[in-house]
Amino acid sequence: MAMDLLIKLGIFVLGVCGFFVAKHIRDHKVKDKPLVCMIGFDCHAVVHSDYSKFMGMPVELGGMIYYGLTALVYLVLAVAPGLISDGLAGVFMALTCAAFLFSVYLIFIQIFILRKGCSWCIVSSIISGAMFVLNFSFWIF
Repeated sequence: MAMDLLIKLGIFVLGVCGFFVAKHIRDHKVKDKPLVCMIGFDCHAVVHSDYSKFMGMPVELGGMIYYGLTALVYLVLAVAPGLISDGLAGVFMALTCAAFLFSVYLIFIQIFILRKGCSWCIVSSIISGAMFVLNFSFWIF
């Protein structure tokens, strides 16, 4: 039982972190301020590329929505588990898997198509991957 709570809180914390990383990207993009990468990549070129939108929505806005909703759901699961149905929790497991695969796709785009990197995007992908692993372990334990 304690492991369940730690996993839920871990996903919540990662979701909050992911939200703020995506918000940081969004704030710079909307204000058209240069997005400085932490390790010398070209974040500005990546976040303004043709691949910065998915189905017409800016990727970072989708990330903010995903991370924010996921953090909220797992916070509720941690403090009041009876409020979230197993079905909705299952939907978020599938959503977390899809988000992780989408993150892998975006890293692939950076490496093989754009040939430019964005350290903020990589951090977001790492957060997404960690959330997937924790979410998967939540269903295992």
